[in-house]
Amino acid sequence: MHLFFSVGEPSGDQHTAHLIHEIRNRRPDARFSAFGGPEMQAAGCELEVRLTDYAVMGIFSVLPLIFKFIQLLKQAGQFLETQRPDAVILVDFPGFNWWIAKKAKSLGIPVFYYLPPQLWAWAPWRIRRVRKNIDYVLSGLQFEKQWYESRGVKVDYTGHPFFDEVASRSLDQGVLDELSQSGEKIVGILPGSRTSEVNYNFPVMLRIIRQLSQQFPNSVFPVACYKESHRELCKKWIEQQAATDLPIKLYLKKSSEVIEAAQCCLMVSGSISLELLARKTPAVVIYRSHWGMYVMANLLITCKYMSLPNLIANRELMPEFPSVGSPEKDIAKINAILSDWLCTPLSLERARNRLISLYQETVIPGASAQAAESILRHVETEPQQKVAA
Repeated sequence: MHLFFSVGEPSGDQHTAHLIHEIRNRRPDARFSAFGGPEMQAAGCELEVRLTDYAVMGIFSVLPLIFKFIQLLKQAGQFLETQRPDAVILVDFPGFNWWIAKKAKSLGIPVFYYLPPQLWAWAPWRIRRVRKNIDYVLSGLQFEKQWYESRGVKVDYTGHPFFDEVASRSLDQGVLDELSQSGEKIVGILPGSRTSEVNYNFPVMLRIIRQLSQQFPNSVFPVACYKESHRELCKKWIEQQAATDLPIKLYLKKSSEVIEAAQCCLMVSGSISLELLARKTPAVVIYRSHWGMYVMANLLITCKYMSLPNLIANRELMPEFPSVGSPEKDIAKINAILSDWLCTPLSLERARNRLISLYQETVIPGASAQAAESILRHVETEPQQKVAA
């Protein structure tokens, strides 16, 4: 059995690595190839292209890479034609993966979409593409399953792998001890997994850190950097804003430890919000962008929340601040919320209890295993005739 994956996001790389592990446990003879990321490669996947290096968001970030994406799509099409995998499994990254799905479908190769894009939030009209080119959706969210089913799409609810990954992850006790001894108040800073997110958000985060450190002299602000280039970027912003005096420490690939140790967090909107839910750590969500993206988002997005916990609960468990232009008002509001949490234990406890209730209501275990079972069941029992090249 040969399975091909197309994965463009760092978080998807992590989820797919766990999925590969679960499939291999059931089918040791399986071959895995991909346009993907380093964690998939470490899990034994043949990496044709490191697609996660091209993770960008928004049309203005995509445009400079448009010719590269066209080249990659041609390369993927040639690979599918010559290798003819038994199934294609897409993970997020819709702008690219719609075209992969279309090519695979034209070849008669079954197409799965694992953890699909949030069409219900920003592009419900694209359901036509799903019905036409996707054979099975593997959904991580219960309400999402109902949304797809009501629109005539075959969907299995597998649960979200983030929760299993959090539960199984071994934390660095040395980092936890260091953080617990570093200050009386710990506010975790999560500036995002994309370079553009760090550039847009971290300078504003620094201004919030400065205000909070003045209010709470014994506070510390560990920053969870996704990769080394992000840590260097944060260093640059700290120097540019003359913020070297602030109680900040940059950690590389220690997001879990930062979230676990913090009383609360200031985060850029993203899938990391699910780990905050899993660890029951209250957070304020910010997402800075340029005016063009902000206007497009307001025109396209049909739901009122950014973060997944809020979407799942259909209420604001994590205060959200989509931000553009002058950040002064948002800084003041964010500072007020974080200050209240830090100086009023009851307020912080209420915020944490809301996350605990949502976690208990919605999380099911074994997501990666259930996704593996679903893929193997459909591929093995419902083979499709591949179109001749």
